[in-house]
Amino acid sequence: MNAAVQRSRIEGEIIAPPSKSYTHRAITIAALAKKSEIVYPLLSGDTEATINAAKCLGATVEVAVEREGQGQAKRILVEGTEGSPDTPEDVISAENSGTTLRFFTAVSALCEGAAVITGDASLRKRPNLPLLKALNELGSEAFSTKGDGTAPIVVKGRLTGGKTVIDASISSQFISALLIACPLAAKDSYILANNLSSVPYMRMTTEVLEQAGVEVSFSRLGSSNDYSFHVEGGRSYDLRRFTVPGDFSSSSYLLAAAAITDSELRVKNLFPSAQGDSRIVEILEEMGAKIKWNKEEGVVEVNGTQSVGLRGIKVNMRENPDLVPTIAVLAAVAEGSTEITGVAHLRYKETDRLKFLTEELTKMGVRIKEKEDGLLIEGKEKLKAAKVYSHEDHRLAMALCIAALSARGETVVEEAGCANISYPSFFEDMLNLGADITLS
Repeated sequence: MNAAVQRSRIEGEIIAPPSKSYTHRAITIAALAKKSEIVYPLLSGDTEATINAAKCLGATVEVAVEREGQGQAKRILVEGTEGSPDTPEDVISAENSGTTLRFFTAVSALCEGAAVITGDASLRKRPNLPLLKALNELGSEAFSTKGDGTAPIVVKGRLTGGKTVIDASISSQFISALLIACPLAAKDSYILANNLSSVPYMRMTTEVLEQAGVEVSFSRLGSSNDYSFHVEGGRSYDLRRFTVPGDFSSSSYLLAAAAITDSELRVKNLFPSAQGDSRIVEILEEMGAKIKWNKEEGVVEVNGTQSVGLRGIKVNMRENPDLVPTIAVLAAVAEGSTEITGVAHLRYKETDRLKFLTEELTKMGVRIKEKEDGLLIEGKEKLKAAKVYSHEDHRLAMALCIAALSARGETVVEEAGCANISYPSFFEDMLNLGADITLS
């Protein structure tokens, strides 16, 4: 699906979409518990992949939609495997979801038999060697059929626990996967994570684990990005009810759209949580946007009509890599230069996001330079309409649509339908807020 976007403003009030990251974690942990209810989950391409993976390992998962006031409320009801997942009857497909791939590679190590997990062409390029090495050191047998750490991945045997040292610079998902699986191992696990990236995502995992009755001890080693974890084995999960909070990652596109189009917008259901991407509020404020966050009410308001224009900043995004496409678009229309650093690991997402952000924003007249670990962007007042390509990356698709709102003329974002992976109602929400977007 292509999106033809005209220069336009947005205005109004909207409820933030549910968190994809929390939904993944809740489903995975519920699949290992007894009986769970997940309230207000995100149902998207990625989380559907996690639901299907849970079913492959023996969990019963039912999605219920009920009326609530004037709208609908979604729930996921899970009859879990109580820590003993079945050996799957068939190959597990994680589709395009890196989270599903990494989480269920580790969870499959709790099966008595063997499991094979793979995904689409993009996912089959993503690296997993550090996770496979750690699982082997913790008692299971895990390997890539191609021998290079990429899917398809075969996992045999049952995790026993022990000690492992893991390179966590590529993805914090490796650590989250181990933290979910290791409490169900027979013995305690001691994990040393070197150069851990995206620490807030690890904290989101421990937050859901705590709600399921399992606490993980961890500490940062000095001033480095190395972390030590002690995970008690022989535990069980009891995640009876988990309410999914609003998603700051997805909401960042809405907030950015209001900021760059001089619009007024209220986004509800954005309460404080472990989400590192709540930093979008701080960054917008630093760039000069008129924004305020009522944490008690969970409302973020942007008043673009009072803005005197955005300004460039220097920002390290190591802990918030998913915000980089949004920040790059804000930087493109800000006065002065913006330097984004600390995100070399963005090259190992659905695409090489540093490379493709540079390519596509250049088409819109942005002076942008790709660096080894970030971007250098010279802002300009008006962007140029162009035909741009999402590279079938959901975050690039949404970011380019936001950029197009400030361009003169019609910008066509090709293959924009991949936004469904993390924010299925993105275009519906944008249209309801007044954006001039035609889908074909």
